[in-house]
Amino acid sequence: MKTIFLPCVLAATAAALPAAAQTEWQAIEEVRPYSISGRTGAELYESIGAHGPKAGVAGRVIAHTTFKLTWTRKYEPQDNACAIVTNRPKLIITYTLPKPSAALPPAVKSSWDGFISGVAAHERVHGETIKEMVKEIETMSVGLTVADDPDCKKIRVELTRRLGEISARQRQRGRDFDKVEMGDGGNIHQLILKLVNGP
Repeated sequence: MKTIFLPCVLAATAAALPAAAQTEWQAIEEVRPYSISGRTGAELYESIGAHGPKAGVAGRVIAHTTFKLTWTRKYEPQDNACAIVTNRPKLIITYTLPKPSAALPPAVKSSWDGFISGVAAHERVHGETIKEMVKEIETMSVGLTVADDPDCKKIRVELTRRLGEISARQRQRGRDFDKVEMGDGGNIHQLILKLVNGP
């Protein structure tokens, strides 16, 4: 059985931007399809196994969600301390999903539509946890101040430590969600069975 895997790609960059330039940010969400073939549900699933994206130790998977996160960040010395006065994210979430390369027979198309709708909904949950993580980072970091840091060096170490903790929680949420969804009788498991055993 193929699984859905959530690799986390976290890249952080820093650049100066006036605090007044901050506005509400929106995540950019993209769907990247990969081509599969088949005239039955079983053939489509077999093609997913052959052409699905590679994701870590899981090998090929049905679908996965990745993201790129960069920050426009401004550190500002204040007396003998340092504070983060701007910390604006740019978040791009990419959902990689299978797409049949040719039109399907009506009964198979109906079965496929139910399958891919469920898989896409699963991946969107991962996307939401990523967005929630970024909002948590933003809330935690804007205004973060470290004392006795006139060169704004200690604050970077402290920020990295906190980012690691938040990122680890997000990854664990993804693993816990996948464990339920893909376990015996779970939503993804049921979607696979319906597709493979259908027309």
